[in-house]
Amino acid sequence: MKYAFDGDFQASSWLKMMRGGLEYVMDAYGHEHVGHPDDGELVFHLVDAHRPRPFRRQSKAVFVVGITEVPPVEGSPLNHAYPLLLRSLSNLLIYGGPDPEPWVYLVTPELGCYPAEPTRDRDQWFHTIYDRIAPLATSRLVIDNIFDEDLPPELAEGTTVTEQMRHASRTLAAWNLFPTPYPLSEMLSPADYRHLQYVFSIGGISYGNLSARHDRHRFWMSASGVDKGKIGTVSRDILLVKGYDAEANAMRLSVSPGSSPLRVSVDAVEHWGIYEAHPEIGAMIHIHAWVDGIPQTSVNYPCGTVVRV
Repeated sequence: MKYAFDGDFQASSWLKMMRGGLEYVMDAYGHEHVGHPDDGELVFHLVDAHRPRPFRRQSKAVFVVGITEVPPVEGSPLNHAYPLLLRSLSNLLIYGGPDPEPWVYLVTPELGCYPAEPTRDRDQWFHTIYDRIAPLATSRLVIDNIFDEDLPPELAEGTTVTEQMRHASRTLAAWNLFPTPYPLSEMLSPADYRHLQYVFSIGGISYGNLSARHDRHRFWMSASGVDKGKIGTVSRDILLVKGYDAEANAMRLSVSPGSSPLRVSVDAVEHWGIYEAHPEIGAMIHIHAWVDGIPQTSVNYPCGTVVRV
């Protein structure tokens, strides 16, 4: 993988240290350092915490790791770090500083916020940071949809299953398990908002989704960006997913002729993989409600990705 740096990493001793350590660990794993950011597949982009600006990707496939230096924080810095991640249009944000020892949190769009615990062995510390970055940067985003107007007429108004999904969505919303979407159009400039739509094919962030099996290889799923507490219309905000087209790197869906479907939830490829591997599973509910005592994964893979091979 080719990687590059964007910004003045000589501006402070902490930034200089971060660049040196990241160069060391990227080279140690055989990645190629290129001089110009536009030539990188992974770009370490310096983010000014007071005036965050995005790195203008030339391709959707470019993975951007934002790096911002801030004063020490107590507890989780998510509330302050997350808007910086959004405004910089980063895939991952390294949020940290030098006092008293170098520290960082890694923040993801899925609201993950993980510390890289300081260690006396600085090289090992950067290996720990790399272990957080590598699975995300080497995954492949699946956000394109192929809409086939072949939904059988008897499914056009939905089924008992889609009615159950409607009911479940309203119940979950009443329990406040779907966080309020971030108002991206208010947080970003018009130009940055257009760039967000280009890069990620989305116009907003809406957390959570629902899906339910239709048959062995097809399942119904909520659309992207809609209010998950109000899903209802088949071939618009409830979609029948047929599978993953690896050659096109896109999800394939059945919709009614002449319909105006929204894009299916970005998590569709993960749901497809689970349904295919586990025929005993009949439905999935994805919510963002971190609960004490409930196990969680140690790494946040980006929503809607498959591992590159």
